[in-house]
Amino acid sequence: MKLNELNILLADDDTDDCLFFKEAIAELIEPANFTAVHDGEQLMQLLSQETTVLPDVIFLDLNMPRKNGFECLAEIKQNKKLQKLPVIIFSTSFEQEVVNLLYQNGAQYFIRKPAAFALFQKIILQTLTLIIHAEKIKQPGIEGFVLNAENSFTI
Repeated sequence: MKLNELNILLADDDTDDCLFFKEAIAELIEPANFTAVHDGEQLMQLLSQETTVLPDVIFLDLNMPRKNGFECLAEIKQNKKLQKLPVIIFSTSFEQEVVNLLYQNGAQYFIRKPAAFALFQKIILQTLTLIIHAEKIKQPGIEGFVLNAENSFTI
C-alpha cells in the first residue's frame, strides 16, 4: 500500500485541530479518503455501518463529548470486525499512567499533538509511514509506543 491509498479517519471534537490535521496531510499526500468525526458516538456509528469501508488507520482524540477516546478504543478492540484496526491516540495531554493504560488497552501508538505545523506534519507522516510499512499491524513494545515529532526516525 502507498501513502496516497490510505483511508484515514480522524475522531476529534476540536474543529480547528481537524482542519489543521486535514491541511497537514493534504500538503504531504492526497489520501484516498479522509473522514473526520467530532465525537465518539459518531465514530462508533460510522464504524458499525455495514456499508462503511473500514479505515486503514484511526487517529483518536481522548477528550471528546458523548463518548471519549478511552470508551471508543475499548469498543473497537472488543469488536471482532474492528479490533485489528490501528488506532493512534492523538492527544494534547501526556500523563504516563494514561499512556500505560492506552498501551494495555491496545492502542497502536500514542502521539502528543505538537503545536507547530511542521512538527504536526512530521509526526503524521512518520506514523502513516510506520503503518504502511508494517507487514502485519501489531503493537510495538512500550518503548516504541509514544511517537515524538522532535526525534528523527528511520524505517
